[in-house]
Amino acid sequence: MKPLQRNLEHLGYQCFLPDLPLTYKELEFASFVLDDILEEVIKFELKKDEKIHLVGHSTGGLVIRHLISETKYTHKIGRCLLIASPNKGSTLADIAGRVKWYVNIYKTLKSLNYKYIEHLDFRNPFNIEIAAIAGKKSNLLLGNLIDDENDGRVGVQSVYFPELNDFMTLPYGHKEIHHQKETAKWIDVFLKTGFFLKKGDDFDGF
Repeated sequence: MKPLQRNLEHLGYQCFLPDLPLTYKELEFASFVLDDILEEVIKFELKKDEKIHLVGHSTGGLVIRHLISETKYTHKIGRCLLIASPNKGSTLADIAGRVKWYVNIYKTLKSLNYKYIEHLDFRNPFNIEIAAIAGKKSNLLLGNLIDDENDGRVGVQSVYFPELNDFMTLPYGHKEIHHQKETAKWIDVFLKTGFFLKKGDDFDGF
């Protein structure tokens, strides 16, 4: 995530990059850790009239969705942007789940399968504005195991969900989409306006 941090800082944002436990724990645990970090930032870093935007890549986007379902700090959260996040679950995680010992060790992967995601029952009770960006460059071998258009790890249709305020695709793979300056510029557009493009508009800022 460091390239994305640098790109957003270049656009004028003050960024904080938390180190979350996203290997051996279910994603809910990372959400609780993020909530503690959020509390500290609000108490010691945030000015009274400021809010925090949240941007997550892949599983990080699901951590954000779980956080806004549970946190008491929703009034301090601005907009949220999810990049290549398997919001409906991951085909590859479902396949990996057939090897029980593997997902019992790598528990974050276990929490990406379809049934687990459905069980989490993500909510957005305060209607925080959320957008998502999906990649559509399947340049990884594992992408061949996914039936629909994908970024080599996550299907485009899994990134989308109806409650999003906006949605777009970019021609990048899963491991590169969050490194791109173009991605950071679209994040900037959404965080400032609440949408990527108004209907009928063209954005020529690149």
